[in-house]
Amino acid sequence: MPPTRRKLTTIFCADVQDYSRLMGKDEEGTLAALKRSRDAMARLIEAREGRVVNTWGDGVIAEFPSVVEAVRAAIDVQNELAGLNAERHGEARMDYRIGLNLGDVIADGDDLYGDGVNIAARLQASAPAGGIVISSTVYDQVRNKLAVGFEFLGALTVKNIDGGVPSYVVQIGTAEGTVSHKGGSDWGRPGALSDRGTPAADTGAGRATIVERTAAGRRLFGVLAVAAAAVVAVNLLSWEGTFWARWPLFALALIGVLRCLWTSTRLDRGLALLGAAGFAVLAVNLLSWEGRFWAVWPLLGIAVAAGIRWVTRRPVQ
Repeated sequence: MPPTRRKLTTIFCADVQDYSRLMGKDEEGTLAALKRSRDAMARLIEAREGRVVNTWGDGVIAEFPSVVEAVRAAIDVQNELAGLNAERHGEARMDYRIGLNLGDVIADGDDLYGDGVNIAARLQASAPAGGIVISSTVYDQVRNKLAVGFEFLGALTVKNIDGGVPSYVVQIGTAEGTVSHKGGSDWGRPGALSDRGTPAADTGAGRATIVERTAAGRRLFGVLAVAAAAVVAVNLLSWEGTFWARWPLFALALIGVLRCLWTSTRLDRGLALLGAAGFAVLAVNLLSWEGRFWAVWPLLGIAVAAGIRWVTRRPVQ
């Protein structure tokens, strides 16, 4: 028997949501659907150079040497399984949840053990039906390599892991629909795969969405820059000894900051908005300085609110 060893690998963990309920309603039909979905999953995992480590009940654990290929395999799986679900309607749908984590694990023969596996299982349990949740270690490797969006979920509470595990839901989708932590899924219907089996999110539709978002952001900042230049020019050309343009410039800057905070996937929006409010209060005090720092009390209130927000943040369930 080969000795145990440690290695860095990407863990793929999947299970069926409400599997017990499905079995209670139709054991034979559910088992047949489970076999079909598991065969499809094994084929797609192997196509991305992954290896199925273990299966139990409705669960599957696999590993991948490549983080990018692991995420692509997860998207492939959800895409194809959504197509299989077209044959099962309403409460008979068999929706999988997938969690992915890049971590150091213990390899004992063909089996894997350790916190890296436990984290993947916890991420899977937090995923929406038909969705994928990844750890920050996976996100850091794939965020600039795949044409999909990511929604920051916060720190996921995991036993024996201090501070939790920052996690993201993969916003897989096409022009027809998306899967996110907040909503359901109509993604993955027939036609969501290209002729070559590539997920639509990796082809034109997904890439077009990201390009549109980026272009919209650039247009906004371009408009803000032009408006700022115009305000300064008007102030200087009509100079009467007062730089009144500071207030419009402050408003334009605040709009830009709020835009960045709202579209960021790596910040807690509540804390970020409180930070922006603190910046705004401080800026107003300094721009209208009359020898008194009155902003201390609003800033204290914002600090208390931020502390409460930090303490009461709910971990992903």
